[in-house]
Amino acid sequence: MESKPYHHLADGTFKNPEGSPVRSSSFNWSFKVFNEEKKKLDITIPDDHVINKIDVLKNLNKYKTGNYIAWIGHATFLIKLGETTIITDPVFEKNMGPLIFGPKRYVDPAINLDEIPNVDLFLLTHNHYDHLSTRTIQRFPNKKAKVLTPLRLGKYFTRNGYKNVSEMDWYDEIEINDLKITLVPAVHWSKRSLWDTNKTLWGSFIIEYKGKKIFFACDTGYGNIYKDLGKKYGPIDLTLINIGAYNFYPMSNIKDKSIYHTNPEEAVEIGKDLNSKKIIGMHWGTVVLSLEPIFEPPKRFKNSAKLFGYDPDDVIVFKIGQVEPLENIIK
Repeated sequence: MESKPYHHLADGTFKNPEGSPVRSSSFNWSFKVFNEEKKKLDITIPDDHVINKIDVLKNLNKYKTGNYIAWIGHATFLIKLGETTIITDPVFEKNMGPLIFGPKRYVDPAINLDEIPNVDLFLLTHNHYDHLSTRTIQRFPNKKAKVLTPLRLGKYFTRNGYKNVSEMDWYDEIEINDLKITLVPAVHWSKRSLWDTNKTLWGSFIIEYKGKKIFFACDTGYGNIYKDLGKKYGPIDLTLINIGAYNFYPMSNIKDKSIYHTNPEEAVEIGKDLNSKKIIGMHWGTVVLSLEPIFEPPKRFKNSAKLFGYDPDDVIVFKIGQVEPLENIIK
């Protein structure tokens, strides 16, 4: 029989890398419990959490001839490298779900979809609703952009008029302009309905540009795979990684721990495993997906820097709408 990669199962579904954690049978998801606990959260947004949209647009214009990273919110970034502008996991809707369903944002995207600069490269990590929005895909202003997705996710684009779509397996590489893009494993899963669990792949992207490496993480839990990736691809100059959506207690019997989303300390540990020089926290401050206090992730993220040998300035928290020249981050 033809040998298949470890993460390809015989039934056509996918699984996490060898040695990854497995969900405990004691986890008992309940919408009722989740919604009751969610009501206890304080959704007060500090004034300095979001940059005024007028200033965001001014800064995007100010830095348009250089290289920059801009946080639009959640897992959506604009990353400009040379002549290529990249967008990651864009979601510009009010809610993270189908139609009017799913969790509603408490912070809007930094700018509107029709205000984004021209995008050359669209990176999609996996199919969860807070990362893959069919409404954003349908309304996206430049369908001539090159699209890279993990396996079996290209259909969301081709059916909506995109012509330049490539599906990738783990460790596949593609060169675009003066960039090299590699899809690498993550510790996560996929699902959009009751019938499609793990039928599409998930993964993180390594973006290489002029000797620099940026690691854009798919939602991920902690796993041994990151030490392997660090040996194979490190050092990484900058890692963008999820630091929110980790507490599902009391549905889980362990507080502040999720096998599919790193808590802030685990996020920094992954940065260490990757031999990453700088780390930016994402996937927080936009929508309630779990039960930790909504502004706890960045505090714990910064406070854990020294535990893993980082200077606090190397563990970076952006404001939503922040546009930062790349040379200010990667020296």
